[in-house]
Amino acid sequence: MGLRLYNTLGRSLQEFEPIQPGKVGFYGCGPTVYNYAHIGNMRMYVFEDTLARALRYLGYEVTHVMNITDVGHLSGDADSGEDKMVKSAQERHKSVLEIARYYTDAFFADEAKLNILRPDVVCNATEHVDDMISLIRRLEANGYTYFSGGNLYFDVSKFPSYGEMAGLKLDELKAGARIEVDANKRNPYDFVLWFTKSKFEDQALQWDSPWGRGYPGWHVECSAMSMKYLGEQFDIHAGGIDHVAIHHTNEIAQSEGATGKKWVNYWLHGEFLVLDKGKMSKSAGGFLTLKTLTDAGYEALDYRYFLLGAHYRSQLQFSYDGLDSARASRRSLVERVLALREKLHGGEPTPLATLCPAAKARLVAFKAAIEDDLSTPRALAELWGVLKEQGVSAADALGAAFDMDRVLGLGLESLAREAQAAVDPALAAELDALVAERAVAKKAKDYKRADAIRDELKARGVILEDSPAGTSWKLAPPVAGATPPVAGATPPVAGATPPVAGATPSVAGATPPGSAPRA
Repeated sequence: MGLRLYNTLGRSLQEFEPIQPGKVGFYGCGPTVYNYAHIGNMRMYVFEDTLARALRYLGYEVTHVMNITDVGHLSGDADSGEDKMVKSAQERHKSVLEIARYYTDAFFADEAKLNILRPDVVCNATEHVDDMISLIRRLEANGYTYFSGGNLYFDVSKFPSYGEMAGLKLDELKAGARIEVDANKRNPYDFVLWFTKSKFEDQALQWDSPWGRGYPGWHVECSAMSMKYLGEQFDIHAGGIDHVAIHHTNEIAQSEGATGKKWVNYWLHGEFLVLDKGKMSKSAGGFLTLKTLTDAGYEALDYRYFLLGAHYRSQLQFSYDGLDSARASRRSLVERVLALREKLHGGEPTPLATLCPAAKARLVAFKAAIEDDLSTPRALAELWGVLKEQGVSAADALGAAFDMDRVLGLGLESLAREAQAAVDPALAAELDALVAERAVAKKAKDYKRADAIRDELKARGVILEDSPAGTSWKLAPPVAGATPPVAGATPPVAGATPPVAGATPSVAGATPPGSAPRA
C-alpha cells in the first residue's frame, strides 16, 4: 500500500512521495526555552519522534531538523503580547541565555526519559541570525516588505495564496477579531520580520542589520534554519495544530516569497492534549510537566504509552484514570516481554527473515497500521497480538515485538537485556542444573527429591513454570531493599517471618496530588 499521511495543506490523506527517492527531509518545530515543557508540548514531540522512527522503519534515510527558540518569541503567535524569554529572565533574575541553556537542558532530559530520539540537527535561533537576515534581504529584494514604525513587515497582500493552508480569506478578516490592532501595519495579518523599535526596546539580545540594530521576528527563524539544513524544498514540516493559522501560514509566505518555489510538500499537525478546562498552556498559568507525573509515581514511559493509545490527529483527554490504565497496560506488557525473555535462557530472538508465519502476519498488519497515517492504536494492538499469539514461540514473539518497538519506542528490548544482564551467569547455570535435576527426579518418580528442589528454588525467589515443553524458571520480582539471589546462597531459615502482607509499595498505585495544576 505504501505510506499515507494526512496533509494539512489540502486537508486530505495522501500517498507519501519524497522529493528524492529513499530520502526524507523533515523539520519539526521545537520548543521555546523559557520554561519547562508541559505534557501537552511533549505529546507533539512524541508524535514527531514516532514519525521519524516510522520513516526509518519503512526504509527511508531521514534528516530530522529541530529548532530551539531562544530569542524573540512573543506570548502569542502574532506580533503581540510579552516576550517570553525576556519575561522569564526577569522573573528568575537570570540572563536570557542562562534561561535558554537551563530550559534547553531540561527539555532534552525530558525527551530522553520519554525515549525520544534526538533529531539529527538541533539548531538554536541565536546562532543563525545571519541566516535570517539573508532570508529577509531576499524578501526585500522581491518586494514583499515595508518599513513602518521602526519595524520591517511582511506585506501579506503581495502573496496571493496567503492563508491557503489555514483556509483564511483576507478580504473577510477584520482587525481586532483575532489579531491585535497595530497602527504600523497596512494589513492586520502583516507580520514583523525584524524589530528595531517597538514595545520591546529593552530587548536583551540585539544584532546589527541593514534595517538597524534589533532582533528577528519569531516566524523567520524556522524558514531560515530549515532551508539551511534541508534546502529550499523539502518533504515534511510538522508541529502542533495551533501553529496552522499564524506561525506556519507565515512561514509558507516568507519562504515561498523568498525562493519563488513551493517550500514544503507535506504538513503534519498533532492535536491538543486537553484537560477539563481545555488546551494546556503555559501562558494561561497552570500546567502539568513530566516531573509532575513522575513525582506522582508514574514512569515517563507510562505517559508515552498513554499517548500512543490515541491517534496523533485526535484530541486526547488527559486524566489520571487514563494514565493509571496506561501504566497498568505497560507494566503487563513489560512483564510479558520479560517472561518470554526468560524462556530463552540466554538465547536470542528469532531474526525477522526466519519468523514463523503467524509472527510475520502480525508484522505485516503492524506495518499496514503505521503506513495508514501512523495509526499507533492499531500498532499497539498488533504488538499485544504477537506476544499473546498461540503457537508462536518466545523467540519468534520477541523477534517481532522488538522490531515493532523500533517505531513505538517503549524500550522493550533494552528492558529485556537489562533484566537478562541482572541475572548472575553462575546463578543461572546453578538454577538450570537444579531444574534439570528436578526433571530427572520426577521422571524416576523420586517425588521427595523433586519436591525438595522445588521448595529450595521457591525459598530463593525462583518461580517454576511447568508446561508440555518442559519446565522453565524466572526470578520473582525483587522486594524493595531485598538482597538479590546469588549462586550458592543459603535459602532463608524455615519459619522466618515473611514481609507483612499488604505493605505499601514505594510508588505503585501512588495517588496523584489533588493540587495538580490545571490549565
